[in-house]
Amino acid sequence: MARVIIKTQQKKKKQPYWFIGLMIISVLFIYFGNKIASQNETVFNSSDKGMVEKSRIIEVIDVVESTYPVGDGSEVTVQDIIFKAEITSGPLKGTVVEALQSLNQYFMVLPKPVEVGDKVLLYNVPSDMYPVDWAYGEYVRTDALFILGFIFAALLIVYGRKKGFQTLISLVFTVLAIFMVFIPAVLSGQNIYVWTIVICLFITVMTLVTVSGVNVKTQAAIIGCMSGIFGAAVLVLIMDQFLSLTGVVDEDSIYLLLMNPDKPIDLKGIFFGAIIIGAMGAIMDVSMSISSALYEINEKYAARGFKELVESGINIGRDIMGTMANTLVLAYIGSSLSIVLLLITYNPSLIDLLNRELVVIEILQALIGSLGILLTLPLTAIVSAFLFTRIKRNHGFKQKV
Repeated sequence: MARVIIKTQQKKKKQPYWFIGLMIISVLFIYFGNKIASQNETVFNSSDKGMVEKSRIIEVIDVVESTYPVGDGSEVTVQDIIFKAEITSGPLKGTVVEALQSLNQYFMVLPKPVEVGDKVLLYNVPSDMYPVDWAYGEYVRTDALFILGFIFAALLIVYGRKKGFQTLISLVFTVLAIFMVFIPAVLSGQNIYVWTIVICLFITVMTLVTVSGVNVKTQAAIIGCMSGIFGAAVLVLIMDQFLSLTGVVDEDSIYLLLMNPDKPIDLKGIFFGAIIIGAMGAIMDVSMSISSALYEINEKYAARGFKELVESGINIGRDIMGTMANTLVLAYIGSSLSIVLLLITYNPSLIDLLNRELVVIEILQALIGSLGILLTLPLTAIVSAFLFTRIKRNHGFKQKV
């Protein structure tokens, strides 16, 4: 018992070293990954883009309403609101400017007319009708999102304590990896398939090690997770050959092609990345759940062997399977609900609807993600059982407290 306590204390002392090392490796991956992924990227290098600044409205100067005829004999009213605003960001911070908000009733849904005290984004776009150089763009919504994000982070740390803090760190690096490495790689025309696997590998290892530490349980979860991800990737490539997909699902796809006509973005690569990255979270969740459960069973019940652990993992996986598959399906339906409603309403044929590429890709995302989970469950159970029983054979019961 004393020997076990000493080993546990030594393990706790070593823990900050691997955590700090992992953070250093993650920072280096983000930094150098961004450098490599951003090579030849010209999307954000255009010099003719206007300024966009935050501002706070201090005075509404005038409201002008004008009526214009439209083609069908009716009329449309345009309300122009001229206001003063103080810029609160960028090099012009503190400057008071005049700006214009134009509300065209031709559009069925309009933003709220600006009022004193509102925080809005101003675009440096001169007006042809009024002596103003700035135009209303959007209401500033990030402030409220930052507050909600802070509440989430605080509750995560309060409830999860050390684990909550580690989860928050992993979440930050996950977001940075997507927006600072993966997206620049896509925009610079690099191989999306390779970068998808690289990002998935980094996020999987970084997240599981950060949250669960360096141990055999984490090792089993990583192997099981990556097996499921590779299996899902292969299934996507196979189905692409049968479904004759183009990647053009809406007008946004056309805009992506037009960004760089000389070297257009691989649209099929984009939906490949979307499917794999979208499924990665659920696959990582089930792999860690199976590995953790089998680890506890192996530690508490000494008589458990390889076959018994695999059977236990399969049984646990059956309970996880239904809810996780539903999670993926509901997530994809919820994210595209408005488009689905529009297609169902204006499409006369169910056969035509189910064969539209937009709908096919949504169905494919849900199916591939669910199949990735089904592949991950038994693979993680087998890997976990092999690693846990091997350690028990090599070390006997010395690791048991």
